[in-house]
Amino acid sequence: MLLVFDIGNSNIVLGTYEGKKLLKHWRISTDRQKTGDEYGMLINNLFHFQGIRMTDIDAIIISSVVPPLIVPMIKMCERYFHLHPLIVGPGIKTGIRLKYENPREIGADRIVNAVGAFEQYGGPLIVIDIGTATTFDVVANNGDFLGGVIAPGIGISTEALFMRAAKLPRIELVTPKNVVNRNTIGGMQSGIIFGCVGQIDEIVRRIKDEMRMEMTVIATGGYARMIQRESTTIDKIDHFLTLTGLRVLYERNM
Repeated sequence: MLLVFDIGNSNIVLGTYEGKKLLKHWRISTDRQKTGDEYGMLINNLFHFQGIRMTDIDAIIISSVVPPLIVPMIKMCERYFHLHPLIVGPGIKTGIRLKYENPREIGADRIVNAVGAFEQYGGPLIVIDIGTATTFDVVANNGDFLGGVIAPGIGISTEALFMRAAKLPRIELVTPKNVVNRNTIGGMQSGIIFGCVGQIDEIVRRIKDEMRMEMTVIATGGYARMIQRESTTIDKIDHFLTLTGLRVLYERNM
């Protein structure tokens, strides 16, 4: 059984695969202060609840955009699973060409998403990851990673308003019924959510104009479903895109 980890700035998504089938998956909070032992105990509890034993795992692959957690997670894998994980980074076989000035600058999650999206849907594609940051990655019809766009995410925008504007509260992110609101919370929700929708639709339109072709738009990430309900450009939601990409990368590096 293969165990895959996608370590993001806000959440860690992990899942187990039997061949190409995703058996179980979990989402936990990213905590830079947790030790490898703490993560080991947490994962052991998740496994126990689902009737999975740690000895059932025979391979592990990790993608991380949080560098301080890489070493603790490696130590956790070695201590609790007795396995050395494959880390997505320089030197890994991706199966796609990275048309980037410095490929080492590309976030591991963006590479994994591009691999997973091309494996699932072919190309050309625009892959949007709507999380802590909102990233747009362009994949050619032959699978080449052509570059993309990085923008502040919904969570960052919300926290920035709360932290930098003394009278604005921290709010729950739900889509308001109206664009124009008569209260502060509704006004903030409207500005953040519809502002993100407008940002996404406009950037997608500009990418398509620049590439001079129609492209399938795939969205993933914690806020993807909420944004897709209001967007006119997102074709499909795939919440397990990163996990799929990790499985494919492991298969290519066995």
